[in-house]
Amino acid sequence: MAAQAAAAAQAAAAAAQAAQAEAAESWYLALLGFAEHFRTSSPPKIRLCVHCLQAVFPFKPPQRIEARTHLQLGSVLYHHTKNSEQARSHLEKAWLISQQIPQFEDVKFEAASLLSELYCQENSVDAAKPLLRKAIQISQQTPYWHCRLLFQLAQLHTLEKDLVSACDLLGVGAEYARVVGSEYTRALFLLSKGMLLLMERKLQEVHPLLTLCGQIVENWQGNPIQKESLRVFFLVLQVTHYLDAGQVKSVKPCLKQLQQCIQTISTLHDDEILPSNPADLFHWLPKEHMCVLVYLVTVMHSMQAGYLEKAQKYTDKALMQLEKLKMLDCSPILSSFQVILLEHIIMCRLVTGHKATALQEISQVCQLCQQSPRLFSNHAAQLHTLLGLYCVSVNCMDNAEAQFTTALRLTNHQELWAFIVTNLASVYIREGNRHQEVLYSLLERINPDHSFPVSSHCLRAAAFYVRGLFSFFQGRYNEAKRFLRETLKMSNAEDLNRLTACSLVLLGHIFYVLGNHRESNNMVVPAMQLASKIPDMSVQLWSSALLRDLNKACGNAMDAHEAAQMHQNFSQQLLQDHIEACSLPEHNLITWTDGPPPVQFQAQNGPNTSLASLL
Repeated sequence: MAAQAAAAAQAAAAAAQAAQAEAAESWYLALLGFAEHFRTSSPPKIRLCVHCLQAVFPFKPPQRIEARTHLQLGSVLYHHTKNSEQARSHLEKAWLISQQIPQFEDVKFEAASLLSELYCQENSVDAAKPLLRKAIQISQQTPYWHCRLLFQLAQLHTLEKDLVSACDLLGVGAEYARVVGSEYTRALFLLSKGMLLLMERKLQEVHPLLTLCGQIVENWQGNPIQKESLRVFFLVLQVTHYLDAGQVKSVKPCLKQLQQCIQTISTLHDDEILPSNPADLFHWLPKEHMCVLVYLVTVMHSMQAGYLEKAQKYTDKALMQLEKLKMLDCSPILSSFQVILLEHIIMCRLVTGHKATALQEISQVCQLCQQSPRLFSNHAAQLHTLLGLYCVSVNCMDNAEAQFTTALRLTNHQELWAFIVTNLASVYIREGNRHQEVLYSLLERINPDHSFPVSSHCLRAAAFYVRGLFSFFQGRYNEAKRFLRETLKMSNAEDLNRLTACSLVLLGHIFYVLGNHRESNNMVVPAMQLASKIPDMSVQLWSSALLRDLNKACGNAMDAHEAAQMHQNFSQQLLQDHIEACSLPEHNLITWTDGPPPVQFQAQNGPNTSLASLL
């Protein structure tokens, strides 16, 4: 009888516990349901969502529910409010409690991931790093989270410009992915490492790595969208590598493959079947972001090659796509894409004679950079370089010098440094004898005949052109011809149309000065044709003036009149654009050389710059 009574008591206690658990689950699920309803309302009712989640704690829930609720509260506060202090407190509690609970990986590692993001947002990077390292250390039996946390810590080191540590972590991730049988994620780690090695200019390490990546991508059989996205990543690295090297012609096969690849992806439907290997649960970029990226590298290629109308066409497409995406997605990468697109189209506008539009777009870049200190930090040197190029186009040479000097102070990127020095040298050349010592020093640092500081074919060809320009202004015409022929040889080899046009017209000018009218005509006519195709307004202006003088000297009155009329038309177009640009309030940006971009501009009464260089 005693045994039966004990058994009955145990059964009653178990039933009571089950009823209590069921009751606990019902109130918890009810509060959770209300919280989710308020979070997903349109517009979201975040305050009510937070109240529902906070109502869980007075019930003294089990540790699992307590930790998960802290994570949910931390996540909602982090993503939907500015209350970072409360978000941090909840995420820290979620991380602390979840470490004491076995088999609770999702909550534990999501708390660590979000908390480290919040620390970085608060500039507490020193708190984020050890947190991620500990999470990585204890997540080795959870492939998805281990890989994700490795990517996150690598990204943190990259943002700090510690590319060596980032590369080491990506290498660790690639090896881990291989061990757990995820060739897809192994390729993602290796391609990410390749991207950083390209940024570091470690080309000897890049080439074997990209070869290995190419083999892995081709051999991997899996989700078609994931496979094509790997191929896009691989081809983007190849294309940017060629463009960094200034090899505009050599890149064409890779660029064509990349454009075909993005077309293939756009026809594929997202496969909702999850990969069997949890380590494969990654996407490099959404399809829409990849599409913008391919537009972007196409614009970069078109600008370098001198196909400026094509650059404009793809810029318009990309910016339209970006506007749509930014309505739904606040990802920082979209702002980066937008700034890089604008930087390239601004250079195109300055060449095509649309300075006022270029200036307004420079102001647009300033506004984007005002919204993000990190964006400004990454693009400050480029912004001052663009202002320097604008100053040159409106003949404000002192301001151009100040802008280029500021840009040099702000960059440690070798190719950008060489580009700025080349343009600064051309400013000093036009200024005559004012800066002789500085000019000789600059020309020696970008001497294309020996120890040129970068491997870029395009920049080396430009350096030969600048040497030719300097020799021309010095009256050393034979030396100038040697440099310019070297530029022509290099620019023709890689279809660098704008450099070809500039070199031809300058050679034509030299032959005209030397009295060799036939040879001058042989240079100027193709220069004019190429400049019209680009179109390059400055070279067209220069070529039409030479054609006018050549035909006048040769007694071709009708041709001389036609060339004079063309010259007059180009002069008027450039003059009107010049006046419009210098009248804009944004023109005051040319005096900004320190600190963050100015917020407002004072309108000017009118242009105050010389038009002599245009006419």
